[in-house]
Amino acid sequence: MKNSIIINLNRSLTAALLVTALFSFSCEKKIGTIKKTDILSLPSVTAKNDTTTFTDSGKVQLVLSFPLMESYDNTEIPYSEFKHGINVTFYDGHPEPVGRATAKYAKYISKKSLWELKDSVVVINGTNDKLETDQLFWDQIKEIIYTDRYVKITNEDQTVIGSGFESDVRLTRRRIKNVTATIYLHDE
Repeated sequence: MKNSIIINLNRSLTAALLVTALFSFSCEKKIGTIKKTDILSLPSVTAKNDTTTFTDSGKVQLVLSFPLMESYDNTEIPYSEFKHGINVTFYDGHPEPVGRATAKYAKYISKKSLWELKDSVVVINGTNDKLETDQLFWDQIKEIIYTDRYVKITNEDQTVIGSGFESDVRLTRRRIKNVTATIYLHDE
């Protein structure tokens, strides 16, 4: 009987050691170090499905809507990125909109006050002139929009196609650098 007690104790001791070993391995902390560069590459601000209204002296200037905005403030040149596009309505202090702009991607560099719109860019001014391009820059300091890409401008009378473009933000003083086609929509 003495031998059976010792064998049972050995079995119990072995089982206890086995259970302890399993618990200590499963509870082992496996936290790796997070690199500072990984943290700095994350957005400092993220906003989803938001609308922002910009005013001047209490009058609405523009309304910006977007599904996702990520701001990166920890980079050499801070910027905000709109990976799923933007929709902008311009008011110029009046209750009725004076223009609209849409794009499937946008980026804003705050230090330069420079917007880059990409992918299916459409701008419509107050007289319903429509600008279409793949990429458009909006320099808020110089108050100009420009591109070196293909551009198409349509109004009620004609469609002008070319490459390279520069204009004021209202599309009233515009210039296509290389006109490739002018299509008149109405007979004169």
